[in-house]
Amino acid sequence: MLQQAIALIIILFFIFRLASQKNRKEINRSEFTLWLIFWIIAATAIIFIRRIDQLLQFLGFSLSGINFLIYLAVLVIFYLVFRLRLNLAKLDRNLTELTRQITLKDNHKP
Repeated sequence: MLQQAIALIIILFFIFRLASQKNRKEINRSEFTLWLIFWIIAATAIIFIRRIDQLLQFLGFSLSGINFLIYLAVLVIFYLVFRLRLNLAKLDRNLTELTRQITLKDNHKP
């Protein structure tokens, strides 16, 4: 119970920080909405961790709800890192192409 309370306080801190970033225009509305939904789902999972335990037992899994959530979080992190890597590779290609075009344009000036 204490662990759940601490986790919920931490999530509440992240939500307030998220709102602060939105107010300072450091993130846009869609990013704010995405992260707000993420933190609300995380808080909901923590609140209903015993139900998740029961569901996993019913489905025949031998792990606890918190272990399941940790495994799920690791999978989500790996997916996000993969997407980030793809975006960085795309940015690198675009930057290379832009640099090439600027160089060719500068070389053709009289």
